[in-house]
Amino acid sequence: MGDPETEELRVEQVQKEIAARKRADDAGDPREEHTEERRAERAAYLKEKLKERAKSEDEARREENDS
Repeated sequence: MGDPETEELRVEQVQKEIAARKRADDAGDPREEHTEERRAERAAYLKEKLKERAKSEDEARREENDS
């Protein structure tokens, strides 16, 4: 588990992705649906980047403890 701030940001991106997907499903206008789908994709991308960051933080912490 990465830094608490990183985890908090990751949770926030999960929530944003879920909300954007719901808005896309509820959209009446195709342009609005597309916009919300893009927002969901961006949140998913950021979520993955934060996951990578947490992994790097964990590895750095392990290396520091091994020294």
